[in-house]
Amino acid sequence: MKKLLLVLLLVPVVSFGQLKFLPSSNGEVVEHTYYSLSYLEEHEQAEWVHYKLNSSMLKGEIPRKKNYTLDRKVSTGSAKTSDYTNSGFDRGHLVPAADMKMDFTSVKEAAYMSNISPQKPKFNQGVWKKLEENARDLAKKTELYITTGGVLSSADLKKIGKNNLSVPDQFYKIIYDTKNQKMFAYLMPNKKIDSREKYVVTVDSIETLTGIDFYHQLDDELENKLESIKNNLL
Repeated sequence: MKKLLLVLLLVPVVSFGQLKFLPSSNGEVVEHTYYSLSYLEEHEQAEWVHYKLNSSMLKGEIPRKKNYTLDRKVSTGSAKTSDYTNSGFDRGHLVPAADMKMDFTSVKEAAYMSNISPQKPKFNQGVWKKLEENARDLAKKTELYITTGGVLSSADLKKIGKNNLSVPDQFYKIIYDTKNQKMFAYLMPNKKIDSREKYVVTVDSIETLTGIDFYHQLDDELENKLESIKNNLL
């Protein structure tokens, strides 16, 4: 019995719920323990990451992993951390490291290069970071499904690094509050901005821009209603 208990304690708490409401994909879908992503080889990054977040998941205290690692599940190989060296861009997490402190598995997965996208420092560390913090505050009260990515539909995006990573001009975040049946959607330019109010959009508008179908598993009437309304977290 003691051996069985020890084995159970060593097994990470697997969160299968992150697989609900997966968006449509233009790339290779990769499923990790705590989030899924769609990887676009031509841009060397994910077009979206998708995961669940709730109060129990935010109770973790495992420290953030300092080193970034390759994502071995991406069949074509993910970008390298050296691609960002002297580029002027942050290695911006799509799934925030602060959302992934549950166990050593979640911390490791948050550090995969497939979860990273080039972000201007004042964007990554400014309003975007505040939005991530507000999402965590909401997740303490309800269960969220969060989808995030850079807009990669433009053909003339700036490139960095030996692997020619695309630099998104805009980033989006879609937050689905399952308890209160509300969606929050943001589309922000990849630069310093003072507030997010004017970047509150509908999910429909992000679908039109990216060609991705979000939350298509919902009843059509409910989906159409939720995706057509603008809501701000504050």
